[in-house]
Amino acid sequence: MKFTDGFWQARPGVERLLAREAYAIDDRGDALRVLAPTKVIGRRGDTLNRPALTVTLDSPLEGVVRVRVENHRGGAPAPGFGLPGSRGSVGVTGSDADGATLTSGPLTAHVRQGAPFGIAFTAEDGAPLTRTGPDGVARVRLGADAAVAVEPVGETGVSPDGRAPAGTYLVGRLGLGVGELVYGLGERFGPLTKNGQSVDTWNADGGTASEQAYKNVPFYLTNRGYGVLVNHPGHVSFEVGSESVGQVQFAVRGEVLEYLVVAGPTPADVLRRYTALTGRPPVVPAWSYGLWLSTSFTTDYDEKTVTSFVDGMAERGIPLSVFHFDCFWMREFQWTDFEWDPRVFPDPEGMLARLHDRGLRVSAWVNPYIGQASPLFDEAREAGYLVRRPDGSVWQWDMWQAGMGLVDFTNPAATAWYQGYVRRLLRQGVDAVKTDFGERIPTDVVWHDGSDPEAMHNLYAHLYNRAVFDVLESERGTGEAVVFARSGTAGGQTMPVHWGGDNSSSFESMAETLRGGLSLSLSGYGFWSHDIGGFEGMPDREVFVRWLAFGLLSSHSRLHGSSSYRVPWAFDDDGTPEGESAVAVAAFFTRLKMRLMPYLLHVGRTVHEQGLPFTRPMVLAFPDDPAVEHLDRQYLIGDDLLVAPVLQPGGRVRYYLPEGRWTHLLTGEEATGGWRDEVHDVLSVPLWVREGAVLVTTDRDDRPDHDHTVDPLVTVYPGGPARRTAAVTDPASGARVTFEVVEAGGAVTVTATPATAFRARLGHGAEVASVDGVARLTR
Repeated sequence: MKFTDGFWQARPGVERLLAREAYAIDDRGDALRVLAPTKVIGRRGDTLNRPALTVTLDSPLEGVVRVRVENHRGGAPAPGFGLPGSRGSVGVTGSDADGATLTSGPLTAHVRQGAPFGIAFTAEDGAPLTRTGPDGVARVRLGADAAVAVEPVGETGVSPDGRAPAGTYLVGRLGLGVGELVYGLGERFGPLTKNGQSVDTWNADGGTASEQAYKNVPFYLTNRGYGVLVNHPGHVSFEVGSESVGQVQFAVRGEVLEYLVVAGPTPADVLRRYTALTGRPPVVPAWSYGLWLSTSFTTDYDEKTVTSFVDGMAERGIPLSVFHFDCFWMREFQWTDFEWDPRVFPDPEGMLARLHDRGLRVSAWVNPYIGQASPLFDEAREAGYLVRRPDGSVWQWDMWQAGMGLVDFTNPAATAWYQGYVRRLLRQGVDAVKTDFGERIPTDVVWHDGSDPEAMHNLYAHLYNRAVFDVLESERGTGEAVVFARSGTAGGQTMPVHWGGDNSSSFESMAETLRGGLSLSLSGYGFWSHDIGGFEGMPDREVFVRWLAFGLLSSHSRLHGSSSYRVPWAFDDDGTPEGESAVAVAAFFTRLKMRLMPYLLHVGRTVHEQGLPFTRPMVLAFPDDPAVEHLDRQYLIGDDLLVAPVLQPGGRVRYYLPEGRWTHLLTGEEATGGWRDEVHDVLSVPLWVREGAVLVTTDRDDRPDHDHTVDPLVTVYPGGPARRTAAVTDPASGARVTFEVVEAGGAVTVTATPATAFRARLGHGAEVASVDGVARLTR
């Protein structure tokens, strides 16, 4: 939302009052409370008949400073995100000739006494990070006729007509330095750098080709070594250098604005602190990294169809790990009733057992809505488990399921009721749950616990996914729970996995999907997937095979469409050369991913332990390289594998290797840093190993969930320090083997602890078998 008309004026219908000075600073030992009137006080009469804002600074976690701006404190407590990593108040205050300071670890906030009002944030070495200037804190009031636009619009949008609602808003601004770039704000499908964009954090079911997003996170980080979380789960309007070109502005409706500045110094350090505060993803099971195949959405299918797909994958040598049943496992008009459609699945328990006997896991679709035709609707209505309108009637509409209601997850009894049906589904034999939807949440409703309807619009996704994830974890155990979620907000990363929503079957949509995933990765989310080939439409063979490589070099890989199947042989015909077929490409990249599983599982554990994403934007991995600041068509898997998907016809791809020595994983070619312009066949993709990497792989390529400590291959790549380590884990037992690599005088020694049999090699050279847990290599 833009409140100003150029530099000097407010827009029509807008009253904008700024915090003009720090009139009084109350040092409370571990916090600062500042009285900030909206006029410089020159005489007693200036204290009358005008607002004075209260600005409080404290620290809930080392390296994090919280700023809370309050207009009127007498109302209901302002909603905020749960911050499970909060440690109370850990800041240390101080004072100097100009004002007061609050220091938390490497981050210091300095409040200037008097006028003009200002807060400066500095790093441990005193270097400036960002600042709130004289126009950085404001109370804004909008009249009914205010000329302020807002998105999204519609019945479940921020506004039905695109005009910002009248009322009080609090606005914060933080400065942007020259060359400072902003990233994050959730899953966003436009440019990776957010400078110049207006961003509204309001979950919407809008596909992947617009400014709307399924996963809105009011958190951003910059290339200057800090991040900012606006602790407001409802609508936050961000103007990223778009209203005031040298500042990020964020505005919320109400009497309280709270934001937290998170220290670096690197983007990775910012994410570590941010996820320590908001929660980190758990470990996900090894089987979930394998290939998922879906029935697709509106296609026709029964058990015979499912069996033919599973048989077809096996016959064609494409390893399959998970089979997914989309919406029509249930009867039409009755979603969600948790009952298998007996017309097409007369023996669900037997069918699921047969799939398990073939070594497969099973996923099933649900949503948080109850169609009026479902027998569960009356049950939920009578028990008070559905969200209600202010007049006491059940909120219903016909968008999606006719007459559907919405489960009220603020009601503990309603949550337990819904969980009971999920638990029954799991006990039938389902292993994972696709938690679809959760974005179109109305605001003209009353929640069981009295929650603010605006805040619940985004928070609903969190409660919905938490309800399902908790049942999975209780039934399957820690480390074995997986949802496949579409909606989310801050903290949603604690319930993996998330996928990118309804994309289209084109190279352009493939690129926008990647941008959404990279943006989400810079917003604290660790695991991410997308519909291979695109959801809407039928991809041509070239789009499909290029998307196969991209999808199988993502943390989670799923073949899924809307009105057409995604079995690879559907994209081949009699004229397709055997080595270029979609079947050949699917088999090749699936088996490649299986061989990489020891490394991928290690990356997944890093996601859990450090809060760093599996799919890493280049700016996260190489923050000191200015060439990567805008790159959104390539990424790293963990620390050591660089991927540049082919995103245009003909196999052409232009990408960048940062400084250093790189080795192509598939060919063994070595290269140094710089731009590369190449043409790749369908069984190739730019896939480079970073200098100094120690990559642990396996020869087993039929499934992801086996003992990775059995006969692994340890490949030592050129460069790097003289002493390095890598590790491999048995996903079943958790047993871990660490490999220490020591290089001296051209000799390289690899030692396994505990001692185990393995093979080792230098680059793509000859393999050497270990003896008593030690392998000796010579350059």
